[in-house]
Amino acid sequence: MRKSLLSTGLRWIWLVLVVILVDFASKQWVMNNMMLHETQPLMPFLNLFYAHNYGAAFSFLADKGGWQRWFFAGIAIAIVVALLVMMYRSRASQKMVNIAYALIIGGAAGNLFDRAWHGFVVDFIDFYIGNWHFATFNIADCGICIGAALVVLEGFFSPSGKQAKQG
Repeated sequence: MRKSLLSTGLRWIWLVLVVILVDFASKQWVMNNMMLHETQPLMPFLNLFYAHNYGAAFSFLADKGGWQRWFFAGIAIAIVVALLVMMYRSRASQKMVNIAYALIIGGAAGNLFDRAWHGFVVDFIDFYIGNWHFATFNIADCGICIGAALVVLEGFFSPSGKQAKQG
């Protein structure tokens, strides 16, 4: 028997599109309204700071001559495909895990677009305490991190032996 896509985790694919659109719009706004390395204070612990990241998280491999662009793009594609398959195999009622996968997919796709189109990822959120600044990040990174945290939380709430409710 063929299952309906709406009965699978792919019911949550709309969230992927929301993350991609919000990420794209925010990056476009930054690129159109700020100069590279410009800072605009927002709150006593938060700035907009326009940066280009040629690497991955925390600028990992940023200075390696360009090959990392396609390496990280390949990883993003593999993650997106794997998580889409996992969403298809899960039930729509498994909300937390499907939302988590959708956030990760949206974030990975948002940064993948940047890498493919610009050759770098646009980062602009600068969180800091005193003189300590966290690595600059973007909306796609937020989706990835929130999604990963939800996957971990889901592991606590749905032990491996417990079946998810049907619905």
